[in-house]
Amino acid sequence: MDTPSNTNNTDLRQLSLDALIEKASTLTEALPFIRKFAGTTVVVKYGGAAMVDPELKKLVIQDLALLWMVGIRVVIVHGGGPEINNLLKKMNLETKFVDGHRVTDQATLDVAEMVLAGRVNGDLTYDLNRAGIKAVGLSGKDANLLLAHKHLLTSATTGALMDIGFVGEIVKVDTSTIDVFLKNEIMPVICPIGVDENGQTYNINADTAAACIAAAIRADKFILLTDVEGVMRDKNDKSSLIEVMDSKEAKALIKDGIIAGGMIPKVEACLDTMDKGVKETHILDGRLPHSLLLEVFTNRGIGTLIKK
Repeated sequence: MDTPSNTNNTDLRQLSLDALIEKASTLTEALPFIRKFAGTTVVVKYGGAAMVDPELKKLVIQDLALLWMVGIRVVIVHGGGPEINNLLKKMNLETKFVDGHRVTDQATLDVAEMVLAGRVNGDLTYDLNRAGIKAVGLSGKDANLLLAHKHLLTSATTGALMDIGFVGEIVKVDTSTIDVFLKNEIMPVICPIGVDENGQTYNINADTAAACIAAAIRADKFILLTDVEGVMRDKNDKSSLIEVMDSKEAKALIKDGIIAGGMIPKVEACLDTMDKGVKETHILDGRLPHSLLLEVFTNRGIGTLIKK
């Protein structure tokens, strides 16, 4: 007859075994997705809370490492807005915005390049290397990777073109550098700083830069990590999340004002990549632990999938 102590030990062993069986089931579920996506190319725009919160950042690095190790060719394009704001504040430099866009004077540009091409890019590359991935940090200025010119903002109120400083619009992506690293099994980690033909540096919106890079290399997937659950019909109602939509519906939702504010450029970036050959685009909540793995390797897709 079992004593209470033996019974407790047996129950604990069974609980442990059940947990292991559940993990094995999860791996089994991932197998067809690993088979499907091995050898494909995925561009991930990395930003928001998942870059700031240390625990979330650790989980994203793990996700990226796993994607890479099962044969998915990952290209990372990152932002760094909060870090730029923090340094500007420490330097007593005023941050000005027009229609939600940062006005980038020379001082602000210098700070943006220092933060993006320096600390943020370096830290992210280092973290990936520590996770067992050969990664290299790149600025869009390296090998003229991102050729740009000045972006003139169309005023939301008057429709007039406005000069908001050294903000760039990508003219060309030189994919040869990215191709070299991917062929040699090195993950490119790119910050959105570009340069024009005269050597002038520009700060570029990270969502836009990621979309342009995804289109240029004909990525199989383009993933935007954000701080929202995805595209919702009612931003105040999480149950109104749109899990899947096509480009026609997305354009209609923008026209009707359902997709509004900061979600517009994200959706437009997704649409632009699909017009240029990217098969699928995803808008995911980077605040959700392992959101990348849940989207790619399970039947329980999260966020919003936009496809043709």
